[in-house]
Amino acid sequence: MNRCRLILSLLLLAGTPGARLAAQEAQVGVVVPVTISGGILDTGRVQADKASAASFTVGFRVLATPQVKFGPHWYFYSAVQVYSAPFFYDDTYRADRYIKTQMLQGFLGYTRSWGHTSVGFRVGKLSSAFGAFPLRYDDAVNALLDQPLPYNYLSLRSDQLPCGTADFRSAPGPAVDFECGGASTEEYGVTPVTLYGLWGAEVDLSWRRLDARFQLTNSSPANPRALLASSQHPQWTAGAGYTIRQGFRVGMSVFRGPWLDDAVRPYLPQGSSITDFPLSGLGVDVQWARGPWSANGEWQQFVFRYPHFRTAPASSFGYVELKRTIGPRWYSAFRTNYQRNNHPEDSIGRDASTFLPNRQAYELAVGFRPDRIQSLKVGYEWMTVERGPQTHDNVFGVQFVTSINALSKALK
Repeated sequence: MNRCRLILSLLLLAGTPGARLAAQEAQVGVVVPVTISGGILDTGRVQADKASAASFTVGFRVLATPQVKFGPHWYFYSAVQVYSAPFFYDDTYRADRYIKTQMLQGFLGYTRSWGHTSVGFRVGKLSSAFGAFPLRYDDAVNALLDQPLPYNYLSLRSDQLPCGTADFRSAPGPAVDFECGGASTEEYGVTPVTLYGLWGAEVDLSWRRLDARFQLTNSSPANPRALLASSQHPQWTAGAGYTIRQGFRVGMSVFRGPWLDDAVRPYLPQGSSITDFPLSGLGVDVQWARGPWSANGEWQQFVFRYPHFRTAPASSFGYVELKRTIGPRWYSAFRTNYQRNNHPEDSIGRDASTFLPNRQAYELAVGFRPDRIQSLKVGYEWMTVERGPQTHDNVFGVQFVTSINALSKALK
């Protein structure tokens, strides 16, 4: 199934089998799928931020995706999550405890098909068109508990400027501080690709086995901004894929544009602007399924351009995820990840070490489905960090997920 049809299937046909049937038959209708997750995590990651913090934590997440079908072509889709930190594995690096509500997506869409051709248009808050994992950002869809490394926190800031390579070797802990000007507040860094949506517009095209997409947004996938926020800079993202055969698709995506905040503008070299220091990303993704086996994989590279650097900091990521259905109720899944960082060069010279420690992560999970709407996942993640403790970042997790339809109503 190509990406365009997969998107529409996830948006319009989500929920239980009964809700799918109602959505297919109705010209006008409302459906509100809800995924409720409760989790237990045990890890020593938080001790780097606060030595006395407990390693054992309990959290929850509620993801609601209200959808309205206005007719054969028009629809509205939204996604709102409420969660307690730490629920996501990346939150366990920080001792902060809070409950947060976020609108991940909210857009108006239009789709039309002619034979083997389908065209779609969406405007509003959209998931990034870069990469493949944003389509699986739901605990009921993700076979494991964690997210792949390129969708996790990275120790770089968009609102401060590093003076050189020495700024990247900060003191232990999740907070990031650079010394050449910018915001004065404490921050934790950026995520190379946001899972929390971007404001913009997207065009999707599907023809036979080929699919393509083009997205214009108000900000970078690494620095998403609200509609009324400062530091908005136009950004483009493009992608395409080809379904070699049913169950086997390969794709690629790319983006490029400004990513630095307006807070650094006064500290830029004379005669330069924020647009002179873009962030670029290139990715390749593969999806495969046959019988009880399925696999997902991605390779991505990002170049983070700052002033004062002859060779910009760059990171590459890769992961492969395998899932095996053992029986009607059981499955097992495994994901291997890596992060590789380059040796940037400033005015003094090339740094002898990578600007961030290289990382490898391995996650194994077993899932059990007591019925069609519930699943229990138990997993363990091994994290190897270069120049870091070898067991400190490991995580044991348990997650119980329930998917329901809070509302399913055919109006016409």
